[in-house]
Amino acid sequence: MTLFSIFDIAGSALQAQSQRMNVTASNLANANSITDPEGEPYRAKQVFFESLASDKTRGIGGVRVREVQDDPAPFRLEYQPDNPLADEQGYVRMPNVEPVHEMVNMISASRSYEANVEVMNTSKQIMMKTLTIGEG
Repeated sequence: MTLFSIFDIAGSALQAQSQRMNVTASNLANANSITDPEGEPYRAKQVFFESLASDKTRGIGGVRVREVQDDPAPFRLEYQPDNPLADEQGYVRMPNVEPVHEMVNMISASRSYEANVEVMNTSKQIMMKTLTIGEG
């Protein structure tokens, strides 16, 4: 592993966490979207990561988004008998987005992103200090 591979690893994490934040923002933005073009409520998305191990024995290599899947959780039912989309019992199917869960996910992704930015900044400082060792 070279010193420069730290930037590749942290950079891959920055990309993955950025995509996670975008998906979470999309979930929150659609938390009240009753129907999509097909007439279904919005279904929350989940981001799944995988390792990019370049060294199979130590697992060094970074991370990437393996896939973004629909959340299989059932839709919420809200009693709105006056809504034209309500069923016979007066319930409307609402998106399966849990705003509290999404906010926790957003905070976690944001902190992971910040931690990887700090890794890159610290690595840069170490490299700059290494260059100045011979001076003096």
